[in-house]
Amino acid sequence: MDRKRSCTLCEGAVMLLLLGHMTTGLEVPLDLPQPPTITHQSPKDYIIDPRENIIIHCEAKGKPHPSFSWTRNGTHFDVEKDSKVIMKPNSGTLVIDISGEKAEAYEGVYQCIARNEHGSALSSNIVIRQSRSPLWSKEKNEPITVQRGMSLVLQCRPPAGLPPPIIFWMDNNFQRLPQNSRVSQALNGDLYFSNVLMEDNRSDYICYARFPHTQTIQQKQPITVNVLDIEAMNDTVLAAFLNGSDFWGDSPSGERAPTFMHPTGTHSTTMVLKGDTLELECIADGLPTPDISWTKVVGELPSGRFSFHNFQKTLKITEVTEADGGDYRCLAKNRLGNNHHTITVAVRAAPFWISAPQNLILAPKETGMLTCRVGGNPTPKVTWSVNGIPIENSHKDPSRKIEDGVIILSDVQTGSSAVYQCNASNEYGYLLANAFVSVLAEPPRVLTPPNHVYSVITNRRALLDCASFGSPLPKITWFKDSQSILDGDSYIIHKNGTLEISVAQSLNSGKYTCMASNNLGNKENHVYLEVKEPTRILTQPGYNVVHRNSMAVFECKVKHDPTLFPSMIWLKDNGELPDDPRFEVGPDSLTIRDVTEDDEGTYTCIRNTTLDHDSASATLRVVEATPTPPIVLEKPDPPTDLELTDQRERSVRLTWTPGDENNSPINLFLIQYEDSLHEPGVWHNMTSVSGTSTTSQLDLSPYVYYSFRVLALNDVGPSEPSAPSRQYRTNPAQPDMNPSDVEVIGTSPDSMTVTWRELTGLESNGPGLQYKVSWRMKDADRWTSLTLANVSQYMVTGTPTFELYEVTVQAVNDYGPGPRPEVVLGYSGEDLPTVAPENIQVSVQNGTVAEVRWDAVPLSTVQGRLKGYKVSYWKMRSLHKQDSEPEKPQALIFSGNETEVRLPGLHPYSQYALNIRAFNGKGDGPTSSDKQFETPEGVPGPPTHLKVRNLNLDSLILEWAPPLEDNGHLTGYLLKYQSFNTTDELGPIKEVTLPANETSITLDNLKYSTRYKFYLNAMTVKGSGPAITEEAVTIMDEALIRHPAVEAGKGSAPPSPPPTPPVTQSLQPPFHKAPPAGRMFGSVNSSVEEDHAVISWEYSWPDRNVYVEYVVDNSKEPWKTEFVNGTRTYQLRGLKPGMSYRVRVVAKDHSDATVHSTEELLITVPAMTNKQVDIATQGWFIGLMCAIALLILVLLIVCFIKRNKGGKYPVKEKEDAHQDPEIQPMKEDDGTFGEYSDTEDHKPLKGSRTPSNGTVKKDDSDDSLVDYGEGGDGQFNEDGSFIGQYSGKKEKDTAEGNESSEAPSPVNAMNSFV
Repeated sequence: MDRKRSCTLCEGAVMLLLLGHMTTGLEVPLDLPQPPTITHQSPKDYIIDPRENIIIHCEAKGKPHPSFSWTRNGTHFDVEKDSKVIMKPNSGTLVIDISGEKAEAYEGVYQCIARNEHGSALSSNIVIRQSRSPLWSKEKNEPITVQRGMSLVLQCRPPAGLPPPIIFWMDNNFQRLPQNSRVSQALNGDLYFSNVLMEDNRSDYICYARFPHTQTIQQKQPITVNVLDIEAMNDTVLAAFLNGSDFWGDSPSGERAPTFMHPTGTHSTTMVLKGDTLELECIADGLPTPDISWTKVVGELPSGRFSFHNFQKTLKITEVTEADGGDYRCLAKNRLGNNHHTITVAVRAAPFWISAPQNLILAPKETGMLTCRVGGNPTPKVTWSVNGIPIENSHKDPSRKIEDGVIILSDVQTGSSAVYQCNASNEYGYLLANAFVSVLAEPPRVLTPPNHVYSVITNRRALLDCASFGSPLPKITWFKDSQSILDGDSYIIHKNGTLEISVAQSLNSGKYTCMASNNLGNKENHVYLEVKEPTRILTQPGYNVVHRNSMAVFECKVKHDPTLFPSMIWLKDNGELPDDPRFEVGPDSLTIRDVTEDDEGTYTCIRNTTLDHDSASATLRVVEATPTPPIVLEKPDPPTDLELTDQRERSVRLTWTPGDENNSPINLFLIQYEDSLHEPGVWHNMTSVSGTSTTSQLDLSPYVYYSFRVLALNDVGPSEPSAPSRQYRTNPAQPDMNPSDVEVIGTSPDSMTVTWRELTGLESNGPGLQYKVSWRMKDADRWTSLTLANVSQYMVTGTPTFELYEVTVQAVNDYGPGPRPEVVLGYSGEDLPTVAPENIQVSVQNGTVAEVRWDAVPLSTVQGRLKGYKVSYWKMRSLHKQDSEPEKPQALIFSGNETEVRLPGLHPYSQYALNIRAFNGKGDGPTSSDKQFETPEGVPGPPTHLKVRNLNLDSLILEWAPPLEDNGHLTGYLLKYQSFNTTDELGPIKEVTLPANETSITLDNLKYSTRYKFYLNAMTVKGSGPAITEEAVTIMDEALIRHPAVEAGKGSAPPSPPPTPPVTQSLQPPFHKAPPAGRMFGSVNSSVEEDHAVISWEYSWPDRNVYVEYVVDNSKEPWKTEFVNGTRTYQLRGLKPGMSYRVRVVAKDHSDATVHSTEELLITVPAMTNKQVDIATQGWFIGLMCAIALLILVLLIVCFIKRNKGGKYPVKEKEDAHQDPEIQPMKEDDGTFGEYSDTEDHKPLKGSRTPSNGTVKKDDSDDSLVDYGEGGDGQFNEDGSFIGQYSGKKEKDTAEGNESSEAPSPVNAMNSFV
């Protein structure tokens, strides 16, 4: 029975109530006159969201209710003059509507003033700042090239935001870049590499800045890092690689001791404010990657407040105190050395309260003090103000004086109420506190409701309230039944008037009177205390074993105070009871009818009152039902009347009387004993007898103080143990047995250790137990012996190496030795073998297996038990390509005397070396000299990859890469390919042999819309290696999709199967793998035009009746069906423009039942538009444009030749008013030609000269690029000629404007330059 009692909730409530009594300050009732008190204000540093209205809170109380005003940046802020600013009624809270305005217009320092006739209270300075998430400045990141092993810093330099952004690094896939002890992000956001590896090669190092206030993320341009292994590159490759990139590192970067990347040098300083979090950072360069550790030079790191982050590179200390100042040392260490950096931490402190001023309520003629004590580093400056005016500028008050920063008010008068402000500031912050002085003459009043009844449980704590107010402050006196109560052991009167009774008893119940008194009067208040009896469960639910389908009843009767009314809650396994009518909850019980195995579990009864609760639990077990009437099975009662008879030296008879079987027959009796001499209090199982026996003859051991007890066991379980029998002591004797598990272990070349399992106290048979250890060399005559006590091993020294010994261990006590011990054989310690295997021969079987033979080492040189040989072999180099370094040796262990083995897993066409050594239990012997051998060529591995591209109707391109494992000289490639369809029917295999230097091939004459499978093998002289495979589908023929269509809604005979049409809307890309086995319909595609749609699909099941079904979207019309068996594409005609249709493809069996179906595809037919021909796609237009471009090129060449002869180009005096719109003046700055224009037919150009001053005479030409909209101001050529004179001008003569506007003849254009 598991019983639990708890009143945690009650005790917690009482504790909170007590804390409330002890911490509540004196409050002036709001019906009395009082100065303003600020009750709510916005935080000092208020960062606003520019997308939302600004709300600056300021609430205050006072009598009369205060009015509010604001200052902004130290001057009065006239709220009424700004239509965007509203002050809430009866409040100082400002609501600023920033719609249509910029939020930064309202940034500044705001302060709220709440005033009434008794004084003015000030809020703190509220700094309003707009949150900012600026864009990253545009920059071009040049690729960074760094030598492998060098250190590297990738700078983030995010834009300064408000609040500052959170920095993280990711790649193009928005995955965070992995960080570790080698690569990590610093506190400033930069990414540090202690040393660079080849795996750091990537082009997507992207720094992101997340601005938390606006929840926006800005991205820096990606940074490319190229890592070079200079030692593996020649000068030409290196120069090409470094072209156009920044290079980090100009010398080889091997292993090196640590140096600090950040902070640099050996010493740095930092400052932190008290109460803030200190973060110190050390990032080191080095190879191997250094480990970072932290210590404080003087003292220890603060327990419970420090933690390490960023792979030990950052030390974080929370809630900093002055004691955290000092020197901190970070140590960077690798196997080549160490380096340290010392950071001096200076702790400063913004002002903090030691004793803030409190409201002061004084009666006339009284004296009081306002104290303002603050701390800070540097020491804050403390100033006082009265009603918001510096105290030195306020009116003089003879009752007020300031001493050491304390305001002393003496002999105050009515009407001298005011609000005092204490302002403490230093360079790190400021504090502002309001404290009013209210001068009142007020008789006492009790604020606690009268006749309140307090209830508490016996032995708990009771708290009786007496909240009061008066001026002068009233004195509180308590009475019980007219008897005065004084502070003592039973009662405590707190400063706020609360009466505490530490341990409430029933005699503490009754009426209590609290009296508040001052010189203006008295006020009484009566409260009542009732001490209740605790709630206790008397009849608890017990362990219950019931038959299935029977009834289980748990009782839960409770004793409680008669004035409390407990409720009852039942739980099953700490959860609610099942919602089952079989569960019936009564006033004091739970009944479960028709019990099943699911009802097993723990049931808990909880009895709750308003003051306490009690609970108890029990377990229900369900067993198989027995024939009626039901019999409750229980564990048997314990046996009784234990008696010892037939007492002998080594045995005794135990007899007992069985207890009640409780409806379950006893199966056996278990007899246990206690040895009070050797193991008092520990009971051991001794023997068991059948359930029908009531006596047993017990075999005993000498020198034991026996006590016996008996347990009865039936199907339900064991009974409780019987009462112990009387003690029975046996006499001592010599041991009956010797230690077991004797072993001889060779521990060193000149020693061996003998171990054994010690005898227990029961096996010792007497006092003075010892062990006689004897040993001799095998077949020697004389034994050496030693007697030991309380040990289980002994080391024999001075033995020769690996000699066979005979060892015995015999038990001995004060009454004699034990029986003759058994001889155990064992060897003394081994030493290492002294000779290496010789005559090593290697026979190479093939490219991957070699057979090795050697001569066995002489057994005399093994110096121990030969366990076998270790063959170490390694690949020195490839015979085909130069490896960068030899592979690490592999070791094979061969046990026993085996001297002929096979080495598997070799690389073909490689040079290997091996050596062999013998080993024994001590270790390995000397290694033989290295034996070298070479493996022949083998078949190559598969090509690295096989890709398909440039898919056309009847051709495609295959590309591949050579195998990673050549295993010899590549002689070529073997390409096989064949077609197959959706039913896996394969076409004939075609083979192509390709030379070794080929890595691509174009396959022509393929079938359109056909799936092919390709097999590619690499070959050496040994044959073909494993194949790499790929599948692809040639694209569909557009011309074949325009087959005769069936009008929508009309059936037809199955059409002949056309090829699959092209796809414009696809669920899968046009080039894809074959569908997996088991798929029915593959991808479904649609191409929609103005009056029809082309539907195509994949179907991988044997042919059935296939249909296309469609219906207007969101209509109740039946689906329309079109028969399309034997094809994979279909045209739906007669669709209405602007309508949306749902389309699906289904397969049906012979009974017209749907067996497979695609998902529905939603298509929309476009509305009718005027059919226009896109001229840009017409062949004649493209040819014309090419011809014009060619002519312009010829003209440019002729122009260049003329200019080189030093002459000036003639210009026309007149041009047609209507220019050819396709021929425009061309400008040098954008690559067009702007020096001449030929828009007239059969008119030679009239020569003209440009004056030497670069201007154009108006009577000759007033042409300008501006006239024709082709330029701005006139510009000069390289030779000083004015560009504008060669461009066409506006013709003022309308007669010439009537000439033909056709394009000029190319022949005439050429003639004008001759």
